[in-house]
Amino acid sequence: MVKQEEIYIYVEYDQDYLFVYPCTMSYKLLCTDIDGTLLNADRELAPETISEFKRIKKDCDIILASSRMPEAMRHLQAEVGIQSSPLIAYNGGLVLDGDKVLSSTEVGFEEVKRIAELSEGTDIHVSIYNNDEWFVPAIDYWANREASNTKVTPQVRSLAETLAAYGKINRGAHKVMCMGSAEEIAVLYDSLIDQLNDDLHVYKSKDTYLEIASKKISKKSAIATLLQHKYPDLKWGNVIAFGDNYNDMEMLEAVGMGVAVGNAKKEVLAMADDVTATNKEHGVAHSIAKHLIFS
Repeated sequence: MVKQEEIYIYVEYDQDYLFVYPCTMSYKLLCTDIDGTLLNADRELAPETISEFKRIKKDCDIILASSRMPEAMRHLQAEVGIQSSPLIAYNGGLVLDGDKVLSSTEVGFEEVKRIAELSEGTDIHVSIYNNDEWFVPAIDYWANREASNTKVTPQVRSLAETLAAYGKINRGAHKVMCMGSAEEIAVLYDSLIDQLNDDLHVYKSKDTYLEIASKKISKKSAIATLLQHKYPDLKWGNVIAFGDNYNDMEMLEAVGMGVAVGNAKKEVLAMADDVTATNKEHGVAHSIAKHLIFS
C-alpha cells in the first residue's frame, strides 16, 4: 500500500512570475521498533545507526517503541544521548515521558492468574512484568537468554509468590511472557485464544515465545497518546516509523511514512510505504539518510 503523502506548497514571487514548489510533510517524530528492526545481528546499535540518530536528534525526536520493559531500552537511549525522550514500552502498555506516566494499561490480575494456571504442568517459563519489575521463577535458560538480549537482570521469585503479592493489591502486569518448547507454546497459545481472546492480545513473536498484553493498546495507541499529551502541535503526517513484525503494522499504517526493514514479515513488507535494508544491514540508518534531510 502506498500512502498519499501530505503536500505543502511553497510559493515564491519574482517580478511577474509565480513559482510554486511542492514539498513533502516534515518528519518531526521518529518511532522505531527495536528487536528485528533497529538492532543488528549482535543485538546492538550499529555505528551507522548511532551516527544518523545523533545527526537528526535536534530536529526530530526519537522514540523507541518496543515490547521491552523501560529499563531494557534506556541503555540504547544513553548510547545516542536521547535519555530525555519519551518511551513506548510493552507495545504501548506503558508510555513514559521521563518519570511521568502518560498512559498505563495492564493485563488484569485475574487474567494473569489464569495464564499461570494454564501453564501449570508444563515446562513453560512464565515471566511477569510491571513497569521496571521483572519477576522470573528461576534463572534458567530462558531468563538468561532474555537477560543477555535486554541487558536487564530479573528478580527471582516463584510464580506463586508473585501472584500472592500482586493479588493483595490487585496489581496486574504490563506484560506476561511465556517461553518454552514450540510444542508446549502452541498448546498454550490455543488455550489462551480460546479462553481469553476477548481481553488479551496474545502474540507469538517466535515459535518459542508468547507475549501477552491488554487488547486495548498498541504502538499506534501509544503514539496517539504522545501526540495528544507531549506533541500537540504535530500530526500523524509528521511521524515516520520503522518496524518488522505484525505488532508494528498498525503503527506503520497510521503514520506519515511507515518503513519496513528488509527482513520484515511479508505482510509488513506489503503494506509499508517504503522498504529499506535489513536490520543486519542497518536499514533504519539508510532510511533516515534518505527521508530526513534537515538544513
